[in-house]
This record gives sequence, C-alpha cells and structure tokens, in this order.
Amino acid sequence: MARVPVSTGIELEVLDEGQGGPLLLIMGLGSQLVFWPPGFLDELHARGFRTIRFDNRDAGLSTWLDDAPEPSIPLTIARAYLGLPVPAPYTLWDLADDAAGLLDALGLASAHVLGVSMGGMIAQCLALRHPKRVRTLTSIMAGPGGRRSWLALPKALKAITAPPPPDPAAAIEREVGIFRLIAGNGFEFDEPLLRGLLEAQVARGVNPAGFVRQLVAVLASGDRRAALANLKVPTLVVHGTDDPLVLPWAGRATARAIPGAKLVVHAGMGHSLPRPLWPIVADDVARLAGLGASA
Repeated sequence: MARVPVSTGIELEVLDEGQGGPLLLIMGLGSQLVFWPPGFLDELHARGFRTIRFDNRDAGLSTWLDDAPEPSIPLTIARAYLGLPVPAPYTLWDLADDAAGLLDALGLASAHVLGVSMGGMIAQCLALRHPKRVRTLTSIMAGPGGRRSWLALPKALKAITAPPPPDPAAAIEREVGIFRLIAGNGFEFDEPLLRGLLEAQVARGVNPAGFVRQLVAVLASGDRRAALANLKVPTLVVHGTDDPLVLPWAGRATARAIPGAKLVVHAGMGHSLPRPLWPIVADDVARLAGLGASA
C-alpha cells in the first residue's frame, strides 16, 4: 500500500494489484479499500483486471478533513428533500477529482471504473467530469442524484444515520446489524465474511465525522440525469430488487439516463454484493471491458 498526493491537501491510500486492464474500484459511504471482499477481487483478477482500490478522503488511511465542520444530518436531509441548497465541505465532484488525481499519480491515462453505492455515484461524476479517463463505467447499487433517488426505506435511513458507539466491538455489532437489515432476503447473509471486513476497517481506523461529511456530499451533489444523457462511456448498471437504502428505482433511473447503458437487476439482492453474484458481476464487467468472461 502507498499514500499518494492527488490534489492540494489530499492524499489517498491506494493498493494496486494484479496485471491487465486497470480497473479503478471506488468504495461506498464510510467504507475503506479493505472492504472489497477478497473473493470478488480474485474473480476480477481471473478475468484479466489489474485492480486499483483506495480509501476516499475522510476514510481509512487517506486524508481526514478534521478541520472541516461536521454538518447536521437531520438538517441536511431535510434541506435536500425540500430541494434547498445543501452546504457541504465537499461534494461527489470533488471526490471524483480525487480519483482522477489518483490516476495521474499512477501514470494512467485512463481506466475501467467500478463503484458501489456512493462509489457508484462518484464513478458517474468521474465519467462526466473526466470522460477521457474512463474506459468503461460500472455503477452498482447507486442512483443518479435528485430528490427521488435519495429516498430510502425509513428503517434503513435511520439505521445508517444513528450515532455509532465509541467502543470498537460495539461498533462492529452495530454494523453487522445494519448490513443484515439492508442485505436483502434472496441470499444467505455471510456474517463471518462481513465481520472480517469490518474488523479490518476498525484496525485501520474509522472516522465517524468523515462518514457524516461523505453523506452530506451525496446530498449536496445535485441531479446528474441531464448530464448523464450526454455520456458516451460504455456503461453497466447493477442493482438489486431488495435494496432498501438505494431503492431499485434509482438504478433503473441511472440506466435510463445513460444512452446505451445495460441494466442488470438481481432478484433478492439488497444493498450488498453477495458471494453467489461475484462471478456473475465479474463476467459482466469483463464483457463490458472487452476482456471476455470466465469459461
């Protein structure tokens, strides 16, 4: 691993593995590069990808903006749902610029890009702001912005916005409960895998204030649908029928907004990427990239 400067005052922790077509992996809200399941990474490597994963700003071992204000979540959500301007220390567009700066730091003119949840939204912004840097775009369990795409089932929204306990063990238990709630009912809940990923994050350090600032960045970044209508990047949109956090409507809206986008909806998938879908998603990403799929 290495920490590299990507813009003034921002450094990102990055892990570059494998050989082949570069695939930039962008993680979701408050999550770190160690939250990518190793088995899913193995599937991507087996299909000819070089994976590049990193901690977004305000997460993991990347720069924490400790001097920035921590916004009020209830006030921010209320303003967003009312269509009022949302003050934010930074937006998804800034996070997309961080990703472009990371490509610069790695000497890459372009890469395939895959993002999950907030990472999918950052990936969309990266493709819009820096289209020549994105060979293909895969947006998983993400929406295109706008008030309707922020709607979540109340129980899911309440769970992710509740203050985390300060004790690390209690924090992990809380996260297990959240992911059990949002994972959907179509696949076995893999608690041992999840616990291992959560423990890896806690060992590196978690940033509750950064989580809030990232959430506010999502709400402050506006509706991308009009801009996405002009996107010419080959695109795959993946969503689950049981997602209670980013509702299925948001995935369909993303695919409708992007000309030629392929939409794949998995029955029973919630706001998670369950183990049985890893080879299927990896095959779809490989086909999009022109690398073929597994036999």
